[in-house]
Amino acid sequence: MSNISINPNFTSIEQVAGTYLNPAAESKPLGNLNGASFEDIFKQKLESASELKFSKHATQRLDDRNIVLSEEQSLRLEEGVQKAQAKGITDSLVLVDTLAFIVNVPNQTVVTAMDQTESEENIFTNIDGAVIV
Repeated sequence: MSNISINPNFTSIEQVAGTYLNPAAESKPLGNLNGASFEDIFKQKLESASELKFSKHATQRLDDRNIVLSEEQSLRLEEGVQKAQAKGITDSLVLVDTLAFIVNVPNQTVVTAMDQTESEENIFTNIDGAVIV
């Protein structure tokens, strides 16, 4: 009798045969996934990750203060958040015209919003950077 060692990781004779008799068949290149390349999927994820969100608190503040962002102001706010991210800022004050936004940059979330003209003190706390756009 010979001493044959059987690998316990195999669950069928087909796996054994496929592994030892045709090892090149298992190492197929991944190629495209559903017709989309890695680059396409990566770009799509980057674009969706850059969408700026407003917290419930920030949305309430905008409503309470009758603040309506124009398309141009929204784009500038997003641009300001991108600049803050590029500089490594975590919690940023982003000033757009007379509007002030506190943004959690890693989460791409506006935490609060106000119109600078309605505040006398203009004191902003718990930020580590500011961007004026």
